[in-house]
Amino acid sequence: MCDTVYVPADRSKIGAPLFAKNSDRDPNEAHLLEMHPAGKYAPGHEVKCTYISIPQVAQTNAVLLAKPFWIWGAEMGANEHGVVIGNEAVFTRIPYQKQGGLTGMDLLRLALERAATAEEAMHTIADLLTKHGQGGNCGFLHPFYYHNSFLIADTKDAWVLETASSHWAAEHVRGIRTISNALSITNHWDLASADLVHHAVEKGWCKDRTDFSFAACYSDPLFTFFGDGRGRHTCTTTELLSANKQIQAADLMALMRHHRRGAATSYSPDKGLAGADICMHAAVGPVRINETTGSMVSELTTGDQLHWFTASTAPCTGLYKPVWFNGGLPFQGVTPTGRVDAESDWWLHERLHRAVIQDYRHRLELYRDERDAIEKEFIHQAEQVSGGTQKKKAEISTACFERGRVAEHAWLKKVAAAEITAGTGFLYHQTRMKFDKLAGL
Repeated sequence: MCDTVYVPADRSKIGAPLFAKNSDRDPNEAHLLEMHPAGKYAPGHEVKCTYISIPQVAQTNAVLLAKPFWIWGAEMGANEHGVVIGNEAVFTRIPYQKQGGLTGMDLLRLALERAATAEEAMHTIADLLTKHGQGGNCGFLHPFYYHNSFLIADTKDAWVLETASSHWAAEHVRGIRTISNALSITNHWDLASADLVHHAVEKGWCKDRTDFSFAACYSDPLFTFFGDGRGRHTCTTTELLSANKQIQAADLMALMRHHRRGAATSYSPDKGLAGADICMHAAVGPVRINETTGSMVSELTTGDQLHWFTASTAPCTGLYKPVWFNGGLPFQGVTPTGRVDAESDWWLHERLHRAVIQDYRHRLELYRDERDAIEKEFIHQAEQVSGGTQKKKAEISTACFERGRVAEHAWLKKVAAAEITAGTGFLYHQTRMKFDKLAGL
């Protein structure tokens, strides 16, 4: 389960679009940041995606990706032209292709590598769907099949593309827009696959074009309901539309940390078996089994865009750090996998996160104020080097990642030593112990 949001330039304090996404995946499914340079390829070259190989283009863009460690594609990312994309699992009435195909994450990465604008990226994904289809298992701890939606933005424009197998509809965004794990385009769109309405009429999902709604006709009602995507879509949209000020990156960081099921002083991740949150923590199955494994907030200014990454799980327990395209990607320890590694920054934070959720409200209070103060410093430092040299941006980014690493080591020691004053329920505790065992914790 995931959530992606877009704020246009006229609602942004910096006068440029803002973008944010949480990636919700299986516990232990380590999330990593990668940067790949632009490339040139000879005719006949193929690119190996997660399950299939497809013809490569003559030239690819440099890309910055946030992705599950075992998949070729990415949950979210950016390219050198200022295009950003987030994808969401959506559940439809059309059977999923389980053998091969391009995953939604593959489609996202291919679009970033091949497109220079949001509109071009939208067309790239639609064309790839027509040629190669979408499919394959996207689950880590258990098989998981779905179709995909995408929120695609650049420094001037944004599109939402929603799919059901090879069928799709696209909406040119004209204001604040969010997507989640449910089809949201109804009977108004700007572009669509040629047979979108005809297929629904043929299946008996509607009578004709006047009766047609993409979301109503194509959605799988059961999985869409339990995924709670419509509730989260409503939540993110309402939060942004009701803001009585110009929105800035810090506001999107707060939104990505949002828990709908309780205020900061009362929320606990062990409460409830269903109901997804913007900031997700896995609980007892079979419904709430994912958690936020990475988070991204982007400032899409013309020139060199600034991207903020937690590079860790649970943004409510983590720290956003700055990355600029021309500043490179700082060191993050060894590449994480599904097993704990003391040399990995992702697993350092995951150990902190798992210690915090044993007594969430009390243990988070031990370092939350310090975390917030450090993050404000990072934002201030990033503002000071806006438009600065590549070297200075690289220095700031590296220093922020290093300071975050040092802080999380100290926070882990403090949290682990703290007495548990309000423990979790038995079933929740047993579930988390299972995840720990699988990870080698």
